[in-house]
Amino acid sequence: MAEVRGIDPRGPRFAASVTAVLLLVATLLALVGISTQGSASFGWFAYQPVGDFAFVAGRAWAIEMAPVGARVADPGFLAVLVIALLFLWGVVSPRTAPWGVLYRRVIQPRLAPPTDLEDPRPPRFAQGVGLFVTTVGLALHVLGVPLALPIAAALAFMAAFLNAAFGLCLGCQLWLLLQRVGLVGRTA
Repeated sequence: MAEVRGIDPRGPRFAASVTAVLLLVATLLALVGISTQGSASFGWFAYQPVGDFAFVAGRAWAIEMAPVGARVADPGFLAVLVIALLFLWGVVSPRTAPWGVLYRRVIQPRLAPPTDLEDPRPPRFAQGVGLFVTTVGLALHVLGVPLALPIAAALAFMAAFLNAAFGLCLGCQLWLLLQRVGLVGRTA
């Protein structure tokens, strides 16, 4: 197997910072969208009309009654969809992903050279984990599962925030665990 070239570890951390901000906005949008409107346990929200139909408290969730078009048009869904596409871009072509390009062209030249380089495979795997989490949330939202979208967005936000604020990349840790048991990163 060819030698893996290292990357500046500050790049993925910068990307996680931008992604965390986007995911926070997406989580907030998902929390005020149709995914959370419904059940009588949500107090004031339970008695609000949703689109062209009114909700009767305690009988169903608004998302279950909403047509698929309304679920897809929800601002929280669209925000998480854009973030999922950015995760996909980071998995398929990490060198051309927007936050990496922005870091390399604008921020990295203003910093001292990195003291050490890291393997690019764990951050790329972490992008795949983010893609998986957001895709599951999107799919469950389209299927009408209440709270799936804000929960998935919040989980992805927590992971991105931990990376951005503390340098703890949960996807990278998962990569290392899977490598330890021999499922990924094997050399030929």
